[in-house]
Amino acid sequence: MPGSSFGKLFKITTFGESHGGAVGVIIDGVTPGMEISEEEVQAELNRRKPGQSDVTTPRKESDTIHILSGWFEGKATGAPMMMILYNEDQQPSAYDEIKDKFRPGHADITYLAKYGIRDHRGSGRASGRETAARVAAGAVARKILLRNGISILAYTKRAAGISCSSVDPNVIEQNSMRACDLIAAAKMEKRVRLLADEGDSTGGIVECVISGVPAGLGEPVFDKIDADLAKAMLSLGAVKGFEIGSGFSCADMQGSEHNDEMDCSGFMTNNAGGSLGGISTGQDIIFRIAVKPTSSIAKPQNTTDIIGNETKIATEGRHDPCICPRIVPVVESMAALVVIDHIKRQAALHA
Repeated sequence: MPGSSFGKLFKITTFGESHGGAVGVIIDGVTPGMEISEEEVQAELNRRKPGQSDVTTPRKESDTIHILSGWFEGKATGAPMMMILYNEDQQPSAYDEIKDKFRPGHADITYLAKYGIRDHRGSGRASGRETAARVAAGAVARKILLRNGISILAYTKRAAGISCSSVDPNVIEQNSMRACDLIAAAKMEKRVRLLADEGDSTGGIVECVISGVPAGLGEPVFDKIDADLAKAMLSLGAVKGFEIGSGFSCADMQGSEHNDEMDCSGFMTNNAGGSLGGISTGQDIIFRIAVKPTSSIAKPQNTTDIIGNETKIATEGRHDPCICPRIVPVVESMAALVVIDHIKRQAALHA
């Protein structure tokens, strides 16, 4: 399917559907000889997999990774690396009641408009389950980045209308919302559970910090590092907004406020978010994404069916009342894929 590949020198192609036999990824450009274990990939997948808490979908998938090619005796061979996760808890019958109806806010209607056919079982390729393949690839990319001193950390900064007032990296994996503030996390969890009980869902904001990025990454004019990060994030079905550095708040700032002044030790502020002219400055790259509420909800809504009749729809089944907690590792993985691709492109420039 066109549009299922991402990257240039570190390129991934994902495949599979939500209720098909499996989802997976093929990676081109993995450095030969790099040590990577299935356990390392599994650790990242475990952060994304369903059924982690009562604020995520109860679907039970082990998301067990199988590396089928491009890997020998624990090392990458340089050949295309293929990784696959077999679906174990498909329940396509849960969608029988709505197979001829369009879910509001969902890609059901646009997939049918594009292809003339759609997979109503959990939305096929439009499902968030596709992101498991991205996380598997991202685990490989992150291993390479860590060897280069580059780390990536994402967290829920706002959800269900509740914002974090502090950022403590140590608490992110200690709460079900993956929020950076435990007090705010408890309030978020309570609100999300309440909405789930009402058959509704909610959205939020996820922030990501990429540290240790060297200056000089990014390809003007169209392949700027911030432009590629924006594309990576907006390629996630739940993401409806992207901002970097001061983001949209720069619209209310003066140039004298927004410009990052410099002294002999470097930049004094980071309103640019680690990118100038689409090229990394050497500072932390900081961006945020807006995550929409899950579109599949049990609360009845107005819609139409595939022949144009007006009707009502209530989507029963296993859906996340808030996508933020599970999208955090996906955001980190997509950021890793962008950065490693640009590192390889920069190395090729000076080869």
